[in-house]
Amino acid sequence: MRPISKFVLAAVAGSALVSAAGVPRTFDVTEFGAVGDGTTLATPAINKAIDTAAAAGGGTVYFPAGTFLSGSIHLKSNVALYLDQGSTILASSNPPDYDRAEPNQWDKFQDFGHSHFHNALIWGENLENIAILGPGRIWGKGLMRNAGPRPDGAGSDQPDPAGRKLVGDKAISLKLCHNVTIKDVSILMGGWFAILANGVDNFTIDNVRIDTNRDGMDIISCRNVRVSNAFVNSPYDDGICLKSDYALGFLRSDENITITNSQVSGYDVGTLLDGTFQRKTTYGRNHNEGPTGRIKFGTESNGGFKNITISNVVFDYCRGLALETVDGALLEDVTISNITMRDIQNAPIFMRLGARMRGPEATPVGALRRVSLSDFTIYNADPRFASIIAGIPGHDIEDVRLSNIRIYYQGGGTTEQAALAPEEMEKAYPEPRMFGDIPAYGFFIRHVDGVEMSRVQVSFLKDDLRPAFVLQSVKEAAFDHLKAQHLANVPTFVLKDVTDFDLRESAGLPDTSVKSTKQKEF
Repeated sequence: MRPISKFVLAAVAGSALVSAAGVPRTFDVTEFGAVGDGTTLATPAINKAIDTAAAAGGGTVYFPAGTFLSGSIHLKSNVALYLDQGSTILASSNPPDYDRAEPNQWDKFQDFGHSHFHNALIWGENLENIAILGPGRIWGKGLMRNAGPRPDGAGSDQPDPAGRKLVGDKAISLKLCHNVTIKDVSILMGGWFAILANGVDNFTIDNVRIDTNRDGMDIISCRNVRVSNAFVNSPYDDGICLKSDYALGFLRSDENITITNSQVSGYDVGTLLDGTFQRKTTYGRNHNEGPTGRIKFGTESNGGFKNITISNVVFDYCRGLALETVDGALLEDVTISNITMRDIQNAPIFMRLGARMRGPEATPVGALRRVSLSDFTIYNADPRFASIIAGIPGHDIEDVRLSNIRIYYQGGGTTEQAALAPEEMEKAYPEPRMFGDIPAYGFFIRHVDGVEMSRVQVSFLKDDLRPAFVLQSVKEAAFDHLKAQHLANVPTFVLKDVTDFDLRESAGLPDTSVKSTKQKEF
């Protein structure tokens, strides 16, 4: 076994994969026959090194500088992969190099990519004490960003109808594992998911850089998760996405999760890692809101989201924050703070309780409650959508608090837009565009019981003829120290079917209390 540097030793020691004598065991893939020339298939050698490390009781499989072409790599308990500086694991484009997608009787409840875990470049199931470490790179060049092509070439979320064997569609795939660390690596073009984790507990993702062509990381039905110091660029799908689907065959919440000191963006693929941060891509009809790249809860939302905190995150040239539960889950006890957003391509804040109900029959509609947002600065937000907090008839969002928030919208709204009445869209896939243009430029709040706003400021960069706030079917609304730009003869507030409304100490507005009203503007 080849000696490795003191820096590698320090990283491995930190992962606790050491021998009884306290010396890390290392297994160099080149000593098992891997050739880092980018053309010789290294999968057998890599998996042999992992098997040998596991049989020895654990250790680190070491990738020196070089490009190692590979298909499916099988993780094992008590084994770390360490990618040294200058090393790359390159995903093969040859279908036989990958494991087939395993059967899943629950696959009707979520997209194909969420339902299968073995059709990946690197995967593990029912493992413990595993890690992927080091400053090297995982390049998913040969991975698919969809499960199978459609005749129109637009991609699909379903397997190939001809039954052909497909290449992998994920860079890293983990199912029902615990004590997992992914640290310092970069991922370029991760396929459908750069990181897909379902049912993973005690999970740390730190100092990773993901520059990918679909989802950055999907953290699904996981508990005790720490994401920190991450850069995630994903123009065609979500950056950091929390979900709770039915792929495991039972309900399990995303719970006890922290996301901090990170950035999400929608620059052109590859331009985060090469440092050019380009915005040249023209988005077609399927991306009529521009790039994605955001933090989102949902869309899959069967098991729930509980006890989650997000802080110190930058959103740049992407969609806004989305908190969605539409498949029967509880979304509750969430605190999000110290957020900056710039050049936001749809609603900067989007909260949605809906009734799509993709899951087992007779599942009741979920709940969205006890959410606190504070210290947001948002500049150059899309003028069409405002910020949206929307439940559905009979199912209110509850107990939402927003404080110290400044939003600068592009503006340009018209009187025609101000007269719009968005449909309920109870069963629709949750995206701001499902409502069409919004009649408020600042906040559209509907079917909410308990909303408080303090020191919230909304304004526009170009004249806007819509009111700042539209409230409909809202109970217990308390506002104080607001600042809302508005044009002459345009109301700041429009209230429809609102009870127990209270406004205090807000610039240019009289203190106002409304016990109940069918329609009021001021």
